[in-house]
Amino acid sequence: MAEHPAAWPARIVEQHRSGYQIAVDASGDTHSVESLPEWQRPPNTRKGGVDPEQRPAVGDWVLVEGALESGKVAALLPRRTAIKRGAAGEHYRQQLIAANVDTVFVVCGLDADFNPRRIERYLLLVRGGAEPVVVLTKADMAMAEGADALPGAVAALAELAAQGVAVRTVNAREAGSVAALKPWLGPGRTVVLVGSSGAGKSTLTNTLLGIERMKTGEVRGSDSRGRHTTTHRALIPLPTGACMIDTPGMRELKPTGEEDVAENFGDVEALAAQCRFRDCAHDREPGCAVRAAIEAGTLDAQRFANYRKLGDEVAGAAGRLAQRRAETADDKTQSKAPGKRLADKYGKR
Repeated sequence: MAEHPAAWPARIVEQHRSGYQIAVDASGDTHSVESLPEWQRPPNTRKGGVDPEQRPAVGDWVLVEGALESGKVAALLPRRTAIKRGAAGEHYRQQLIAANVDTVFVVCGLDADFNPRRIERYLLLVRGGAEPVVVLTKADMAMAEGADALPGAVAALAELAAQGVAVRTVNAREAGSVAALKPWLGPGRTVVLVGSSGAGKSTLTNTLLGIERMKTGEVRGSDSRGRHTTTHRALIPLPTGACMIDTPGMRELKPTGEEDVAENFGDVEALAAQCRFRDCAHDREPGCAVRAAIEAGTLDAQRFANYRKLGDEVAGAAGRLAQRRAETADDKTQSKAPGKRLADKYGKR
């Protein structure tokens, strides 16, 4: 703030290539502002580009200089929380999903979209200061399929509920049903919706708003997946005084290497601590508490397999992250080297 005494705070509502939409109050009115030039350049360039995760994202607070109608972003304020994933592609990059959120609604439909393993992957990525809540939509469709469909789906997530992750089942089209989410939608709170296309995120947003603001679409009958009716992230004020960030469906969920697998699989970690051997691989070792739990039916074999898979992915991403940081440090050293060589040759002046 001291470096920009005339600047005023605003929150990023939408992110575009060359600028942002910001909000300065809870009225719902937004204004366009220009981005800093370095935020528009690729990282590691001579002109001083920055990594994507270091640029403002929806939910971020920034300082703006100038008049409201022609302001320019002056600085990015520190974040409380950040939800991000590994970006698609061979090279290591992080993609920021949302910033400064209090709660993450992991939305999954109770149709062919229902996948406990994908929910576990979402939970791995969204931890880090924000509270996760699993929101199971299309409860009406589940009940229509049979009396056992809904209890069966909830039972499949029993491990999550046992670790303190709230699970709520709603009909996203009914205001009375989505009222179950109000404990997380109080004044001043920020919630982000994540989930696959067709899970019901936009429908849920419309019901909470009380108006048909977000475009919704039909899902495919074969796999219950939908098209990307939400094409960009947007922060929307709700009548409850909370803010909600709707996001496009994400097909690929790659770890960044900063996740804590143990935090999301506390039940598996607790069992592993009971194994006879400290370095137990949970394969055929005698006295393996993990295998005993799987055989007894108290630990889902697929959940354990996902624990191993995600652990390997996080470890691999952590290695790529370390390599990238080392390369960045080398680039900075080399960029300073020419000036140092000139100073050594001609002397400092």
